[in-house]
Amino acid sequence: MTTTVTDAPAPAPAAGAGKAGARPVRVARILRFELLKQFSTWRVRLLIGLCWLGPGLLVFAIDQQSTLPSDTLFGRWMHATGWAGSLVVLAFAGTWVLPLLTSLVAGDVFASEDRLGTWRHLLIVVRSHRRIFAAKAIASAVVIGLLVTGLAVSSVFGGLLAEGSRPLVGLDGHLLPGADAAGNVLLAWVCVLAPTLALAAVGLLGSVALGRSPMGLLLPMLTALGMQVAQLLPLPVPVRLALPGYAFISWNGLFADPQQLGPLLIGVGASLVWAVVATALAYLIFLRRDFTNLTNDGTGRRALTLGVLPLVGALAATVGVVAVTTGEGGSGIDQAKVQRSVATAFAHLYRIQQAQMRRPPVTEAQLQTSAACDKSAGLGAQEGPGNDWRCTVSWNVPGYNATAQAIYQLNVTANGRYTADGDGPVQVNGYFLIVSGGEAVPNPLWQFDGNVDLLPG
Repeated sequence: MTTTVTDAPAPAPAAGAGKAGARPVRVARILRFELLKQFSTWRVRLLIGLCWLGPGLLVFAIDQQSTLPSDTLFGRWMHATGWAGSLVVLAFAGTWVLPLLTSLVAGDVFASEDRLGTWRHLLIVVRSHRRIFAAKAIASAVVIGLLVTGLAVSSVFGGLLAEGSRPLVGLDGHLLPGADAAGNVLLAWVCVLAPTLALAAVGLLGSVALGRSPMGLLLPMLTALGMQVAQLLPLPVPVRLALPGYAFISWNGLFADPQQLGPLLIGVGASLVWAVVATALAYLIFLRRDFTNLTNDGTGRRALTLGVLPLVGALAATVGVVAVTTGEGGSGIDQAKVQRSVATAFAHLYRIQQAQMRRPPVTEAQLQTSAACDKSAGLGAQEGPGNDWRCTVSWNVPGYNATAQAIYQLNVTANGRYTADGDGPVQVNGYFLIVSGGEAVPNPLWQFDGNVDLLPG
């Protein structure tokens, strides 16, 4: 028998019983109870300890090493400033840690009642399905927010303790003073809350629809993994930006000048749409669930179908809106964008190198830097990602009335990020370290990261 439950009717009060005894329990009391249940489990306590201590210790330990994770975004700048360590943690957390946290918290919040067989007791005591759902959803969001805050605070504290608040080199080579770097780092952590909430809502949906099945617990991880694989594929820009997982990457745009806010705002907006739609679906399925059958711990295939199809519809609608509003339908990576980005980054980093070598300061107007880039040695279409981009950077040498050139090999990924690897001359980009004042410091022109804005300029 299947019953449709909107809000459990309170039983009629017995003669002489107080009227307040028939009322549903207030949400605040249920929420306090749900939070107490969450924090009483060893799993959540362990996660809180790891999130509030682990990143700080890890960043501090890496900063004490001579070898840095140079293949990680901002990893090569960890010795230069304490703000880089938090961004390294953020990049790693967006890939693995945050999806795992949402699985362990939101993906189990309803399924735990199925495993313990406590639904009847909870419904009789609370007398409101709506309030139970609201309290569990809010409790999950509170715990996840506490874990994400721990990751951010711990990683920032560890980095500052090791290297201090020195200027951070942005993705186009410009220097962000300590205060600006702090603001952008904190804003980047705030932005990844949106895709985290989207995955948490998917976890709620899986927990409600699949009951005690482990698939409900794994659903946020599988969803995040699928989105990461999709980001590696040569997808059109509207599809790439409409996936909620893109907001785990697009915070990179905060560290360019001017900031690349278009992809970031689209990614955050798409994530919030997914969070609202998935939560609403979980709510509807929860209200329609049959709690009178003890052998039924979920609504199975039908609920999964009802949950998946609306999300596919939301994705299709978001892709259509992004395609119409941006007018971009290809990869978003072309020759002109790559050349402009490489020339800008080189000019900024060249000035930093001159300062490191204690040479007279130069301006970018004096340098007049330009870049000539081609893909596959000029064969085929000069657009799209690939590790076969090659750029020749030219600039005027101040005081010598001469033009110098440097070669870079580029590996451009499908999301617009690239790594430029110096290929000579050795005096400019041939060495990882340069000697300044008797001290070896990283050569900013040896290898650098950049970001191509996927949207039309």
